Amino acid sequence: MAPTKRCRNKPAGARRVTMTITKIHPKVSIGHVHLKVANIERALGFYCGVLGFEVTQRYGHGAVFISAGGYHHHIGLNTWESFGGSPPPPGTTGLFHLAILYPTRAALSDALRRVINAGIALDGASDHGVSEALYLRDPDQNGVELYWDRPEAEWPRGADGALAMFTRAVDLDGLLAAAPDSGSVS
Repeated sequence: MAPTKRCRNKPAGARRVTMTITKIHPKVSIGHVHLKVANIERALGFYCGVLGFEVTQRYGHGAVFISAGGYHHHIGLNTWESFGGSPPPPGTTGLFHLAILYPTRAALSDALRRVINAGIALDGASDHGVSEALYLRDPDQNGVELYWDRPEAEWPRGADGALAMFTRAVDLDGLLAAAPDSGSVS
């Protein structure tokens, strides 16, 4: 029998919930994110024009799928409930950020150069030991993280072998120096 966990801090009137704790299959991954945007073309200007994703399919005027490398879609953009809308106010729930994983430090460097050339401000840039990450906002104020993972053998670990992530500033000049010379990143 699998272990169970009871919710101790339940709101008044809430029913008791019993959860079975089992691990998810280790090959499960996040497949794509679908974002509500106010203006499809403006969002495409950021995701395709700045970051370099490609349109794979449009659904009329209200939705578009984009990807890297020919995948069916990594990101869906739609205006079904948000055409002309404004971002949710601070202090509300929702998506904190979507994270876009780059295969190499050089590829992340190229992304940083694209962001700088587009005049987009960074909200932050952090070295977490396991990764280097850039944080910014898309035109609809959705949080976007651009990052690359270091090889697992380089991840910081404590004396007991447990992961020991941290948050330090990224050397942006050093990251920019890792950019490939050509405009093509493989």
